[in-house]
This record gives sequence, C-alpha cells and structure tokens, in this order.
Amino acid sequence: MLTTAFVDLPPLQTAGGTITLPGSKSISNRVLLLAALCQGTTTLHDVLDSDDTRVMLAALTTLGCRIAQTGNTVVIEGLGGQPAQKQAHLFMGNAGTAIRPLTAALALMGGSFELSGVPRMHERPIGDLVDALRQLGCQIDYTGKDGYPPLHIGQPQLKLDAPIKVRGDVSSQFLTALLMALPLVAKQAIVIEVVGELISRPYIEITLNLLARFGIQIQREGWQRFTVPAGCQYQTPGTLYVEADASSASYFIAAGAIAKSTTGTKSIKILGLGADSIQGDIRFIEAAQAMGAKVSSGPNWLEVSQGQWPLKAIDLDCNHIPDAAMTLAVMALYAQGTTTLRNIASWRVKETDRIAAMACELRKFGATVVEGADFIQVTPPASPADWKTGSIHTYDDHRIAMCFSLAAFNPAQWPVRIEDPKCVAKTFPDYFEALFSVVQTAPEHIPVICVDGPTASGKGTLAAQLASQLGYHLLDSGALYRITALAAAQAGLALNASGEDAIANMAARLNIAFKNDQVWLDGAEVTEQIRLEATGMQASQVSALSKVRTALVALQHSFRRLPGLVADGRDMGTVIFPDAPLKVFLTASAEQRAQRRYKQLISKGNPTTLDSLRADLEARDARDMSRSASPLKPAQDALLMDNSNLSIEESVNQVLTWWQDKQPF
Repeated sequence: MLTTAFVDLPPLQTAGGTITLPGSKSISNRVLLLAALCQGTTTLHDVLDSDDTRVMLAALTTLGCRIAQTGNTVVIEGLGGQPAQKQAHLFMGNAGTAIRPLTAALALMGGSFELSGVPRMHERPIGDLVDALRQLGCQIDYTGKDGYPPLHIGQPQLKLDAPIKVRGDVSSQFLTALLMALPLVAKQAIVIEVVGELISRPYIEITLNLLARFGIQIQREGWQRFTVPAGCQYQTPGTLYVEADASSASYFIAAGAIAKSTTGTKSIKILGLGADSIQGDIRFIEAAQAMGAKVSSGPNWLEVSQGQWPLKAIDLDCNHIPDAAMTLAVMALYAQGTTTLRNIASWRVKETDRIAAMACELRKFGATVVEGADFIQVTPPASPADWKTGSIHTYDDHRIAMCFSLAAFNPAQWPVRIEDPKCVAKTFPDYFEALFSVVQTAPEHIPVICVDGPTASGKGTLAAQLASQLGYHLLDSGALYRITALAAAQAGLALNASGEDAIANMAARLNIAFKNDQVWLDGAEVTEQIRLEATGMQASQVSALSKVRTALVALQHSFRRLPGLVADGRDMGTVIFPDAPLKVFLTASAEQRAQRRYKQLISKGNPTTLDSLRADLEARDARDMSRSASPLKPAQDALLMDNSNLSIEESVNQVLTWWQDKQPF
C-alpha cells in the first residue's frame, strides 16, 4: 500500500490484464456484525481487509466477541444477542457502515457505551437514526453536537407496539441499522415506516439478502414499510463467502472503457464479481455501457473493453448506484457533450461533501461543472489542447482518490498528482498497485530520477529515501554488479577480460529480486554478502567489462515500471536512462567519503584505517573515470550536488525541490 504524501501518475495509454478485487465493504461489515449477533460460530471467507472492517472487528472484540482471523478468513463465535462487555468506549474512525448498525444494536441490547470517531465522523448525521431508536425507548445522548456523534448509549425501556418512523432521504444506513438490530428484540412483529423517498435502495436490498442468509425474512411493502417478523432469531449460515466489491469494480470497468490501444483491442478481466451480484453498484455496468463500454460477464467475472469513442454523455438518475456514480463523473471528461448525474443528495453527507469536492477537482482538468443540491453536470474540455492538470485533493475520501486516477488517461498526456493516496485503505488498500498491474504506457512516459556519483558518495541512501517518499521503484545498479560479481566468484570465473564472455552470459540469466530491503539471488538471500568490502572490489572489476555492462543494460531497463523509478549508480544518467527528466550527480571529497565508510565498517566490527580507505576510494575513482566503457562522469544535463556537509534529509529535500520544479502542478 502506498503511504506517501502523494503519488504522481504518468500519462496512461492502454489497459489490459486480469484483476482480482477485494471483498465488498458493504457486505463485509454487515456480515461481521450479523455473525457477532448470532449464537454459534460463523466462518466468513474473502472479508475485506480495510480501515472500515478493522474498525468493526476492533469494536466487536471490545464487546467480548471471540474472533480468529487468518488472512481474509474470519471465524466469529457469536454473542447470542448480548454483548459480553456491557460497558465500553468504541472508536469508530470514519466508518459509517460500522457506527450506524452498532449504534442500533447496542441501543436495543443496552449497557453503557461511548461511540466516537474522527472529526469528519462527528460531522456525519445520525440524528434520524437516534430519533427512530428513541421511539422504541432507547436511551441515547449526544455528547457533542445534537444530531451527530459522539454518542452515549444507556439502558433502554423498550416500547415495541407502534410502527417506527425513520427518514429515508438522508442515508439508507439508518434503515439498514434498524433492520439488522430489531430481530434482537422481536418478540412481536415490529413495523418500520420510511418517511420520504428512500435513497440508495440497492444497499437495502443487500441488507435484506444478507438477513435472509442469517435466518431473518423481512416482509417488505414497496420501499415504505418493512416488517420484522415476531419471534425471529438469528441463525448462523455456518460458512459465507463475501462478494468482491462492486464499487471498486467501477474504476476498472471505467479504465477498460477509456483506455486506447494502437495494437488492437485490449480488455480488463475482473475476477470475483459477476453481473448477478447482489450489490446495487453492479448496475454501474449499465451506465458504462450507455456511455459506450463493451462489457461481457460470466459466473464471477466481468470483461471490459473500449467500445464507442469518444464516450457518450448521459443523463442519469443515480439513486441506484450512489457510490459508483462518482466514477461516471470522471468518465464524463472523456464524453461528447454534457453528462448530468441526478438524485445524488447523499453525496453531501459521505466522507466529505462529494458534490462540492468532485466539482472542484473536475474543474482542475478544464471541465465546466455545474453543481446543485442533488445533481452535478460535467462538460469536458473542448479539445486536447484545452485539457489542464492538477494536484487532486482527496479530502480523506477513498473514492475521490480512486476515481480521479482515471484522469491520467487524458488526451493531452498530462501527469496527474493524487494527494494522500493512503486514504484508499478505507476500502481498497492496494488500489494503486492493482491499477499499475493492468494499465500501460510508453517507457518514455514513466519518469526516472537518476542519482549517480563515485563510491561512498551516499547515492544509495539518497536514492532509497527518494524512492520511498515518491512511491517509486528503486534500482540499485551497484547491487546488480555486486550480485554479478558474487555469482561469478561463486562460479569460479575470472573477474577480468579472460572471463568476460562467461560472466556476460551468466549475467543475462541472473534471477534477481529486491524485497523489503533484501536482495535475493536464485531464491537465496545475499543482502549481507553483496555488501562486503571484498564484493565491492570485485564489483568494480566486473563493471569495467563492457560485455557484462551490455548484458545488464536490458535488466536495468526492466526496472522502469509504473509509477516511476529512482536509479542510482555511476552511469544511470549517461548510459542507461539518458532521457531521464532529472539527473543528479553527487560529489564529495575523498576524505569525507572515507570518513563515512570508516564509520560504517567500524560500526559493523570490521577493522580498517582512514588512510587505507581513502587510498582505496581514490584508486576506485581513477579506475572508474578512466575505463573505456561508460566512464564515471556527470551527464551534460545533470545537476551537481556536493553533499560533503549536507545531511540525508537536506539532500533529499533538495532533490525533491528540483523534482517539483519540473512538474506541471
């Protein structure tokens, strides 16, 4: 998962491949609570691992529920309708799918409970649910602003003889919360009457479907009256599988509809979800097809490719796909005409005011946007020349981060910056990694930062820090030569011209992997071996062999992958990536470099002297600068940095400033 302050997406061109989606958040949090309310043990497979589900699991554990988790499988021993702990403070983050049904269940079961969340949660309305629960005799007090969390829940004095009225035009989660909680006290039939138009009806359908799986058959009269039958009791289904998230599928459906290919039609295949899904957002397929996407489906899979281009503008009532409709707003950037998305008032009370946020961010690309209380209209830029780009503020809203990643397909080939990419952890922690696995672009569009310099100049540390802060891949070319030297020495090959052909042939077949600061060769970890001083000397010898260098060029080029690369070495900017938009050449005196190396070796218990290290570094410098193949020298357009008196942080900040100066944001 990306944890950087931002991620810069290069201009994307095509899409194709297979993606397996994570489990549905809506289903995961519902079944976690339902399994906890049962008597007996329930095994849940493919549960989403995200911020929201972790919040629910933590709350259930605090309430005394016994939970065992292995990967995406969760085994829950139910509470049998009563929490083992009758007093608790529950932190609910920004998880609406957790706080609302838990509020209803705890209010009916009774105890002394405090429920709070992040500041945005304290701005998300819950008053209509509280009003409905108070009709039943539940004791709920606001400990902050009336109508909003945080809440205190006490012991109820239940009154179940009259229909319960609840508003349906703010959030369907209020009705879902009542439907899931009322079976706990249904000694007699309990009627719920919805006041106003019920929004987000497909989410109620999910709730009804899952309640049936747990033995509760709700009687429904249209969308205005729901009856919880007398005497109903939760029954564990034993085992249940969570569908993949249909809302998350919308981004890949959209990518398939938008992406072009000059080599024939490409498609994205989505596994874990079929057109027969119980989730309402599966109907996003219909909207995407109306805009021009080609979609086929089968049992547990979808396949999407570009159909009509440009896309067609649509005018759509989005009450049935409230979350996925956000993706349509970004697809509208690629449509001919004005797209209008209606009946989306619920956007105003989500993780942020999504109508206002979408309007603001869409305008950064040159779109004309009109927003209303419950609608948004999007007219795309008139031509590629009218497109702009920007740094997308994500408002700590996972769906804004994900849907605006699609703007990287823009015809002007602008990069797009997504701020705070880690916010996708709410529902899809590995979203960007999944996106990069199925989208493609020309190598020249993938940015590379080269960090070159002599031995012990600090280029490896600087490059690793830059890659970490930018979320880029890292190429330690020195490690490649060290690995080659190690492999050659182990094979008994001469590390000079007489062994050049054999080493080059071997280098072309090396099986190398970099994993979590570890280096692997043919399945064996060699991290410490390649860092030995002797291996470094051997690497310097091997790197002087032109055929070996040629053999390793293609391997080094393969590290240029989305979203970008930081490459460190001695010829990254001059030979391997001469088109890199930023090249940095580090310099430092031999004396300063010798002192750095001396501290490193002494800290590891390796005896040495400053004089010998300095002499060795000067000899290496002379050898590297005088070799016929790729001599050590700065590229003509490299920026020089003498880091003799700079800290690592100062060096990193300087390079990041240079990098930012080259961005269009």
